[in-house]
Amino acid sequence: MLKMFSTQLTGLYKKMVDEESFNFEDGARLLAQAAISDGAIYLKGFGEMGGILSEAFYGAEPFPGAKPFDENGSLNVADRVILFTRYSTDESAITLARNLRDQQIPFVTIATSLDADGESIEHYSDVHINLRLQRGLIPDESGNRVGFPHLMIALFAYYGIKSTLEEIILEYEEE
Repeated sequence: MLKMFSTQLTGLYKKMVDEESFNFEDGARLLAQAAISDGAIYLKGFGEMGGILSEAFYGAEPFPGAKPFDENGSLNVADRVILFTRYSTDESAITLARNLRDQQIPFVTIATSLDADGESIEHYSDVHINLRLQRGLIPDESGNRVGFPHLMIALFAYYGIKSTLEEIILEYEEE
């Protein structure tokens, strides 16, 4: 089972690299606007995606210029936000996305895109990175699929956008 899980996980990582590379670049450029100006980059994780915040703030290599998102705090147009959630149809994330859009605060969303008849955070975000984890990675004995490593995939996306942002900041500082 572990080998199958590893193979499926590696396939998801490769697919993200192949199909989301432009979104990583666009998202990092959007965030760089705050990092090289008077703005701040705020991070918000919904549900288990809050685990990314531990890495961003307390890991060996913290996210540059990042602060925890405070629902009661005030933002300005120089600020940027990254929202992490399991699915693009998460009602709490959509509510926050709507509020950010109303305040004209640019933001990046990282979530699995679902075909939804209703709203999606993708409709509001400036840049969306699709995690592509719509079902479990491995079958169990009953034929169901299990193994939804949303946090692992989102952490991969986190590092993708973080490393791209750091490259942009380094290029800017060298000029």
